[in-house]
Amino acid sequence: MILVVIFYSGNILTGKAINDLPPFTIAFFRLLLAFLLLLPIAYSSAWKNRQLFWEWRKPFFWMTLSGVTFFNTFIYGSLQFTTATNVAVLETVIPAVTIVLAAMVIKERLGKWQWAGVGLSLFGALWVVADGRLLGLAQISWNPGDAIMIGAIVSWSVYSLLVKSYMHLFPALAALLVMNAVSVLVLLPFAAGEWLFLGLPDLTSGPALTGILYLGIFPSVVALLLFNRAVHLLGASRASVFLNLLPVFTIAGAAVWLGEDISIRQMAGAGFVMAGVYLTTHLKR
Repeated sequence: MILVVIFYSGNILTGKAINDLPPFTIAFFRLLLAFLLLLPIAYSSAWKNRQLFWEWRKPFFWMTLSGVTFFNTFIYGSLQFTTATNVAVLETVIPAVTIVLAAMVIKERLGKWQWAGVGLSLFGALWVVADGRLLGLAQISWNPGDAIMIGAIVSWSVYSLLVKSYMHLFPALAALLVMNAVSVLVLLPFAAGEWLFLGLPDLTSGPALTGILYLGIFPSVVALLLFNRAVHLLGASRASVFLNLLPVFTIAGAAVWLGEDISIRQMAGAGFVMAGVYLTTHLKR
């Protein structure tokens, strides 16, 4: 899950760096590249198991829409209006939402130490973003980008629960190939609408090309496979708690990439987050 968080942190930073491209266009080309990369190695397995995908088409379709098609589309849309820091801190709501949904839908239970870990990691993430001044959270400029992130939060929470319930039914690479194929088809009309109104995107520039390559390989393929495995081993709720590390890695990435300073308060917040993750994932009831 640590690698997953690093790749998803890079997803936010890269999405912000290439936000001259519209959100559906970024998501479309990212998933198209991932599909082309997976095609030669996963096609035979996908074709062999085509009856399985058809038999479970309804949960698989919703799993695809929530986790692959629209989660990152919401993020790229949000980054058009708000900062990478705001996106990262809003993603910390995901574990809490996932835990509530897990308790309601699949009866997944957490002990008091796990609940304490969720609270502590969320507190640490908020501390990082507010630079130790939690009362300053009220001063954050909420804008349409922050509202769009609600869609991402709900999407990934639903995806986490569906992965726990259904992903074990499918071969991993084959499932990812079919997910990307379905997502490309779903996103094509939206991306085409952007091209119609905004013009065809220029993907030949260095930042755009490099960004799409990164997004198509690491967050789209490598991180998703790792996350699916982590959900299977840890459970939806505990795996999602690791997403509280996103603000830490995002701010660290901004410091390296953008030359921003990291304060002692932010380092302390990182400690809170990691302590919360430890409580949630290592201590039993």
